[in-house]
Amino acid sequence: MQIRPADLDDPAFAALMEEHRAAMQATAPPESQHALDLSGLRRTTVRVWTVHDGGSLIGCGALQHLAPGHAEIKAMRTARAWLRRGVARTMLDHLLAEARRSGYARVSLETGSMAYFAPARRMYAAAGFVECGPFGDYIDDPNSTYMTRAL
Repeated sequence: MQIRPADLDDPAFAALMEEHRAAMQATAPPESQHALDLSGLRRTTVRVWTVHDGGSLIGCGALQHLAPGHAEIKAMRTARAWLRRGVARTMLDHLLAEARRSGYARVSLETGSMAYFAPARRMYAAAGFVECGPFGDYIDDPNSTYMTRAL
């Protein structure tokens, strides 16, 4: 697996983000869907990477600056055909290393509280994340689980 800065104009990336959006629509009400769209991923406060296997785009992830010393993990997605094969953990490790290199002391994330998101929550917990309250612009939401960890 190779990780590189995302080409947000790549049709394969747009397709992966559409797959992500569709999964969110199928699992959470609109007010509980917090995935960034392509315009959100283009913000100067967001850096995006993609994971590739040969010529195939198999996953992505992003870091969003929240405040001095605090970043948020966004846009974590593994292509359906690559689920449970270590893509997300590889990207998570990359994002944590990038956050450290960038001087962040804390990284937080929001994920769903439904059963669909249980594998993600287990992966984050195994990487040292613990549940916390809403952060940034989030509000308390029964459909969301908020997690954080110090770096």
